[in-house]
Amino acid sequence: MPLNRRKFLGTSAATGVGAALTGAAATPAAARPAGSGKGGGKGGRHKKRYAFTVLGTTDLHGNVFNWDYFTDKEFDDKDHNDVGLAKISTLVNQVREEKGRRNTLLIDAGDTIQGTQLSYYYAKVDPITAAHGPVHPMAQAMNAIGYDAAALGNHEFNYGIPVLRKFEEQCDFPLLGANALDARTQRPAFAPYVMKRLRTPHGRDVKVAVLGLTNPGIAIWDKANVQGKMTFPGLEEQAAKWVPRLRSMGADVVIVSAHSGSSGTSSYGDQLPYVENAAGLVAEQVPGIDAILVGHAHTEIPEYFVENKQTGKKVVLSEPLKWGQRLTLFDFELVWAKGRWTVEKVGAQVLNSNTAAEDRKVTRLLADEHKKVVAYVNQVIGTSTAAMSTAEGPYKDVALIDLINLVQQETVTAALKGGAYEALPVLSQASCFSRTAQVPAGDVTIKDAAGLYPFENTLEARLLTGAQLKEYLEFSARYYVRTPAGGPVDPAKLTNAENIPDYNYDAVRGVTYEVDIAKPAGSRIVKLAFDGKEIDPKAEFVLAVNNYRASGGGNFPHVAGAKQLWANSEEIRNTIITWVKAKGTVDPGRFASVDWKLTRDGTPVF
Repeated sequence: MPLNRRKFLGTSAATGVGAALTGAAATPAAARPAGSGKGGGKGGRHKKRYAFTVLGTTDLHGNVFNWDYFTDKEFDDKDHNDVGLAKISTLVNQVREEKGRRNTLLIDAGDTIQGTQLSYYYAKVDPITAAHGPVHPMAQAMNAIGYDAAALGNHEFNYGIPVLRKFEEQCDFPLLGANALDARTQRPAFAPYVMKRLRTPHGRDVKVAVLGLTNPGIAIWDKANVQGKMTFPGLEEQAAKWVPRLRSMGADVVIVSAHSGSSGTSSYGDQLPYVENAAGLVAEQVPGIDAILVGHAHTEIPEYFVENKQTGKKVVLSEPLKWGQRLTLFDFELVWAKGRWTVEKVGAQVLNSNTAAEDRKVTRLLADEHKKVVAYVNQVIGTSTAAMSTAEGPYKDVALIDLINLVQQETVTAALKGGAYEALPVLSQASCFSRTAQVPAGDVTIKDAAGLYPFENTLEARLLTGAQLKEYLEFSARYYVRTPAGGPVDPAKLTNAENIPDYNYDAVRGVTYEVDIAKPAGSRIVKLAFDGKEIDPKAEFVLAVNNYRASGGGNFPHVAGAKQLWANSEEIRNTIITWVKAKGTVDPGRFASVDWKLTRDGTPVF
């Protein structure tokens, strides 16, 4: 009998796996004869063949429309990419028309319900979990497009498990997570896989298994939401457990949808014994996989082959660019031999969504939700006496980053008042999350604040020594490309050394220092001072820090193991909005200061 998803959600983890094993295996894909290949007699020269295509998206992050809610206008970037499921839907329709709808499957590799103000609105402002609440826009769009399965991403857990479970209930397709386990039973808390049947013109169906794997970093990044409830073991370990099962159940093709990059690296160091970006390792170590849809890393990999160490077979990996900017196509060619279907050839490519118009079926479906969110983000919350921008934030101390740090400092200072640590100096860290964030002179709106802090991070206070702070800043300063003194400086070539993203460079307010980029990484922080005096390595400081960093995100030293003095569950973005509302006026002349600067052998770069 087919898998009853609502019944499955209500079962214990122990019985839930059984439902996934029996029910998902019996879930057929709608199919019609492909008409590919010709049957030959026994021993004939013409083999029976069948071709089908698996389409894939990843890291959609709440993008339905080709719209930027942070700027309140059509999305655009320097490469003129477009975003959103409405564009993806048009590409999907084109491929289905060409290949035959029943010769295609559509899957996703996670990070679906967080990232835009559209997705935030229906998690927090008009939540889907409310009694008689709305249906999540991402569920509506993905249902309308006809997804067959989606892996869980780490950002699925940002709003807590109840929101995720409600979203799962609203989807007409399963959310897969073979390595998202119930903490008590250690059995999958979500369906591990789905088995789809594709009908061929040659008698036996092709059975396609899609195994979903998510990111072990969830245990760190969303510790507050999952601790004691779920555990997240390594992808390689769980793939090695499930792939043989799927093959024994008759899977002719095994596809992994993995919310995990391909590089084999981790941003959380040795805090967990698992690799964050493990898709390539899964292909290399686990035999029996034909293709992996890669997610999480926000990179574009049209086609990448990894040789399995045990079998020598090449496994194809593909990662479409985030936010619906690309659509992956895995094209499979199968041959009938020795009483079974075998993959003879598989390749991958990506399609660019900027070549497609938005599907009006999708835009009409969610027009009301879009209008509500546009009205919400345009609410005026205060005024600013001057325009501020983050354009130079990655390499200069700019007022808009100072604003984040000021709000965090004041919030933590107030929280610690009257307690054992109220006399300690409060410092604050912040990153340049977006180089396009800006606050205009005049009215300040919710979208301005949201664009400044696009992540759902919350605020904590951790205890650090002066020596630990110095090491923290040295680690952060790896972000700059070593640049000798004397020659010209191109700001475009100064940052992102070792591919470190902007959000993993922290500027700290409350101390003054220089970053000497002529020196090697590890010895760049000079003239580190507090209140005009060189910092005492043994002195204690309170660091106002976001929960991602405090949990080990970016693998910064000391902070994850530091004593937690305070934490709250309010998003920093909302804390900023509340601060602006309370002040009424934002005056950078009252808080902007140059506390850090880049130098080369003591000479300022700018």
